[in-house]
Amino acid sequence: MSASSESTTVNAATVSGHERTVVMPAALHARPAGRLARAAAGFTSTVQLEHNGRTVNPTGVLAVMGLGATAGSSVTVRAQGQDAEQAVAALTEILATAE
Repeated sequence: MSASSESTTVNAATVSGHERTVVMPAALHARPAGRLARAAAGFTSTVQLEHNGRTVNPTGVLAVMGLGATAGSSVTVRAQGQDAEQAVAALTEILATAE
């Protein structure tokens, strides 16, 4: 599976300001959703995840899982605030390496 994770990092397609779109290597299930929620809660910035026209606050595991992102789908991370760049970088890394 590590080959898949490596290619996903390359596929992180769009970067603009405090926004990045990541192509998911695997479905967004409980384990990566939990990692995202814990990481998002550690930032002071307002963070959002968007998939398929739906936007959620990633600090809630159920909200993240409710996006229904599957392998090969795109998820956009947006952040606004003092540590927005760090938040986007951390959350996109979790998404890009989800197994």
